[in-house]
Amino acid sequence: MITKRIIPCLDIRDGRVVKGVNFEGIRDVEDPVVLAEFYNRQGADELVFYDITASAERRGLFTDVLKRVAAQVFIPLTVGGAINHIEDFDRVLKCGADKVSVNSGAVKNPRLIEEGAKRYGSQCVVLSMDIKRVEGKFHIFVNGGRKDTGIDALEWAVQGKELGAGELVVNSMDTDGVKEGFDLPLLSAIAQRVDIPIIASGGAGNMQHFVELFAQPGIDAGLAASIFHYRQVAIADLKAYLAQQGIPMRQVYTGGEA
Repeated sequence: MITKRIIPCLDIRDGRVVKGVNFEGIRDVEDPVVLAEFYNRQGADELVFYDITASAERRGLFTDVLKRVAAQVFIPLTVGGAINHIEDFDRVLKCGADKVSVNSGAVKNPRLIEEGAKRYGSQCVVLSMDIKRVEGKFHIFVNGGRKDTGIDALEWAVQGKELGAGELVVNSMDTDGVKEGFDLPLLSAIAQRVDIPIIASGGAGNMQHFVELFAQPGIDAGLAASIFHYRQVAIADLKAYLAQQGIPMRQVYTGGEA
């Protein structure tokens, strides 16, 4: 049975980890290098690094911060922020990323997904989607959740898979930072349409929310920030709890040889 993954997320602004609610009210949390090293020790299965203002500010991703984060982790690292051209893939991969997350850049140029998959393999290309309900429909937002594209999120998920994305990160803007549970209706709707791994993001508030998440068919990983950053839930404790519920988890190694 395929194990489920627990993934902390580092949202970076001005070289610091930040967090908000519903993509607003952003506040400072911690130095990203310190947090990355902490999560590596805590047993995270992977780590996500988003430069959340790079696209809106029309600048390159903070590669200096990325290099320092990559040096601290020995788990898969996914990186996103201002990935607009195939050269951006090469740049972040050389800084230590294992996977590249595309969002706004792929909306502007969907062939970016295809180009990335052909050059680096589908397993390297992660399509991240910021999704919000608008008049009863799921819309794709870009530029850090600032702009409604009007694109149907369910159709975009299918197109992304067809173009070669190896997995999807589904960021629910409606549940982001609210801590009342993942957006299960949205996740279910997408899982019914694609057969590639789905990482759920937005809404985790306690351990039981992950149990409810992994009861959903087609969900491979849970991504969270606040509950991990503020030490409300320890990753090792969460994985032990989920294992007790019969959910297959990767073992947490606390040191020594595996």
